[in-house]
Amino acid sequence: MLHPVAEQLVCFYEIGNIDDFPKKVGRVVCVEETEVALFRLDDDQFYAVANRNPHPRGGTLVDGIVSDLFLYDPLYDWKISLVDGTVQAPDRGQVEVYPVVVEGKTVKLGLPACDNFLS
Repeated sequence: MLHPVAEQLVCFYEIGNIDDFPKKVGRVVCVEETEVALFRLDDDQFYAVANRNPHPRGGTLVDGIVSDLFLYDPLYDWKISLVDGTVQAPDRGQVEVYPVVVEGKTVKLGLPACDNFLS
C-alpha cells in the first residue's frame, strides 16, 4: 500500500531585485548558512542550485556556463540540469535545487523550513 508523503515546508527569503542579477551569470547567495548559486536566464526565469560541485574533487558551481536549462562545469566538463540537479550521463551525481519565485521585481529563494518554524 502506498502512503502519501507530506510535502516539505519551504520558507522564502527576499534576496534582491530582479535587476540585481545579470542574465546567464551565476551569483552566490547565502541564506541561513546555505550557499546557493543563482542563475537568471534570458527569459527572466531563475534557477538555484547548491553551490557545491558533486564531483569527487568538489568545488563550486557559480562560475558554470549556462546554456538552455543546463549548467556546464568548466572544471570537470560536467553537464548539470538546472531543473532537477541531475548530472548528465556519462557522469553521475546530484545537486540540490531550490525554488525561486519573482513577485513584481522582488526575487525570493525557497529553503527547507527550519525545525523552529514547525514547533
